Amino acid sequence: MDVAHPTAGWEQLGPSFYRKVQLYTQVFDQDLDLDNYIVAGAPYSGAIALYRDEGKLVAYQPTRTSKPSIDIYSCAGGEPILSIPWDNGSIKGLGWSEDEKLLVVTADGTVRCYFDLQGEFTQFSLGNGAEDSGVKSCRFYAHGLVALLNNNSLVSVSSYSEPRPKLLAPPPEGEVHSWSLIPPSYTNSRSVEVLLSIGQTIYVSDATTCEDRGLDQGPFTHITVSPNGKFVALYTKAGRVHVINSTFEENLSEHDSKSKIPPKYVEWCGKDAVVIAWEDEVHLVGPYGSSAKFYYDSGRVHLLPDYDGVRIIANDRCDFLQKVPEDTEEVFKLGSDSPASILLDAVEQLEMQSPKADDNVQLIRPHLVEAVDKCVNAAGQEFSEHWQKQLLKAASFGKSVLDIYNSDDFVDMCETLRVLNAVRNYKIGLPLSYEQYQRLSPSGLITRLLNRHEYLLALRIASYLRLPTDKIYVHWASAKVRLGSEDDDTTCRKIVEKLSGKPGISFEAIARAAYEEGRGRLATELLNHEPRAGRQVPLLLSMEEDELALDKAIESGDTDLIYFVLHQLRRKLPLASFFRVINSRPTATALVEAAAHEGDGDGHEDTAMLKDLYYQDDRRIDGAAVFVREALRQPESRTAGDKLALAAKLLADNPKENAFEIGAVREASLLLRMQEGFDRDLGDHFTGLSVNQTMFKLYRLGYSGRAKKIQGEFKVPERVAWWVRYFPPSPPLPPF
Repeated sequence: MDVAHPTAGWEQLGPSFYRKVQLYTQVFDQDLDLDNYIVAGAPYSGAIALYRDEGKLVAYQPTRTSKPSIDIYSCAGGEPILSIPWDNGSIKGLGWSEDEKLLVVTADGTVRCYFDLQGEFTQFSLGNGAEDSGVKSCRFYAHGLVALLNNNSLVSVSSYSEPRPKLLAPPPEGEVHSWSLIPPSYTNSRSVEVLLSIGQTIYVSDATTCEDRGLDQGPFTHITVSPNGKFVALYTKAGRVHVINSTFEENLSEHDSKSKIPPKYVEWCGKDAVVIAWEDEVHLVGPYGSSAKFYYDSGRVHLLPDYDGVRIIANDRCDFLQKVPEDTEEVFKLGSDSPASILLDAVEQLEMQSPKADDNVQLIRPHLVEAVDKCVNAAGQEFSEHWQKQLLKAASFGKSVLDIYNSDDFVDMCETLRVLNAVRNYKIGLPLSYEQYQRLSPSGLITRLLNRHEYLLALRIASYLRLPTDKIYVHWASAKVRLGSEDDDTTCRKIVEKLSGKPGISFEAIARAAYEEGRGRLATELLNHEPRAGRQVPLLLSMEEDELALDKAIESGDTDLIYFVLHQLRRKLPLASFFRVINSRPTATALVEAAAHEGDGDGHEDTAMLKDLYYQDDRRIDGAAVFVREALRQPESRTAGDKLALAAKLLADNPKENAFEIGAVREASLLLRMQEGFDRDLGDHFTGLSVNQTMFKLYRLGYSGRAKKIQGEFKVPERVAWWVRYFPPSPPLPPF
């Protein structure tokens, strides 16, 4: 089959060339009238969302349901990837994020964020009066949106993952004819800026101010900002297009479309040209006002702008309009005598076994490295596999002549093209350009394949590019858990058989998916195969599997993890239940006791916890020791005496085994009572002193009789008594 030359679809606009590449044919059924639909496309040749325009009357079609729905297709069309039944109010905004999240904004300010292509979503409200005033329209950018309310208020959301709607500076009163925005990444203020056509001019509103740019060509029916945020295209009611810089300081070009009918779309084609679309007619306006026209016989067309071009969607085809890359232009431009063009001609001569092949190579020998590089780069920019192969053949032929050449770029390009050709297949429908692929990254491409449940292709690409595959397996298993109809045991067995031995697999993520799906038993079984206790335990706690979480933490030997579980259990369980859980686990009990002894870190132990713990375990000696230590810290003797009495009461239940401890507590209580009497009778301070210190102080004060009484009560040996009488004893050690 004859293959058309790449220049066959080129159009020259000023010094530059543009090309329209046919990506797919027979995209939608002929009975699907695109004129009746709102169409939104995801960046990087992503999915396409269709929703029936509520403002248009639609003829009854018995083959189509009358119930409203949002249908999501690939660029290749065919059967929808997902159909979302919609009965949640009038849709005022339909758009996509950079990572292919579908955003749906209703008239009452409700925003739904569909974070995969399987119907799962999160929801939030714009607030700020959106429910009362109503949403008029929305504009979207990479990770945020701005909503225009019916009262001209502007509500901005800068993140879909953590939505915090905020009001922007209010524009003046008046009809908003059209509006657009400049994303924060391209503004000096790092805040989103909104451009509004009100009256004859443009107002720019950001987080703090709203400024008039002083134009007088309006009103403007369309405003669109270039992908790099540097230029703005304005379309007037008179049919003229003005291209100015985003600071509104310089008018760069003008073009008269000579149409009295307002267009459906005015979009940027890359950063150098503007595309204007009516029902079946598309104008491409390049620099200096030059233009080209394209016509479609199949009815209404829709434009889906992308970073490096624009997709044109019609019932019977999907085209990609872009500026011809420099390397491609240098190789294929008619009459080109560049080294790369000559090298391509040389390989064609070689295929015909012509001696001119060698002559051509010798002619460009000094520039052969440059020619090879250009052919490699041009191959990446081609959508036709035939011309990809021809350019790579030319590069291969050229580098075979060179004595030294680094083939890394050549090999990388071959790998990249194999990946791009695989995902461009109509069954997948991701017609990525080389530049889009570079911006999306291989990992981003794999994420898009996972959202489409294209697991086999994702695995092959990841293996081919030497990327980790664990995320793919986990996504497959999570989908099987959510969508599978098999029982828990069968599902668990199949997942474990498939994933056993695979490096980096997180069974915790799969178990979490099972738990969120209401399959708690399956989640517990899957967690048994998770080797990292640090991932098992938090999920078990959230599943209310408290004792199992504690057992897993103890098995891990990680003290911090055990403390974490104990802290969570202490917060959520009554004290009796908490002790009942830890009583049969000596490790947990020991850690609770150690933590109570440490207390708040400044030497004050948690006596209440220790008392409860020792009471539950019937450890009376340890419990009495707590009361004794409390008594030693009391400033008043009466309170200290009460604490010692409680300690004696605990020990009295088993007098034989606790005889020594009971005696020690009784002696401490007796000494405390005697010291309390000395304080009262002698007007000095004795409380807190030891027996020897008490005797020494009494001797010094001249109360020998009272000192003798102390000696007799506590059976102090005579030698010790004489020593204490003349030499002051050491001060007591501080209490533990």
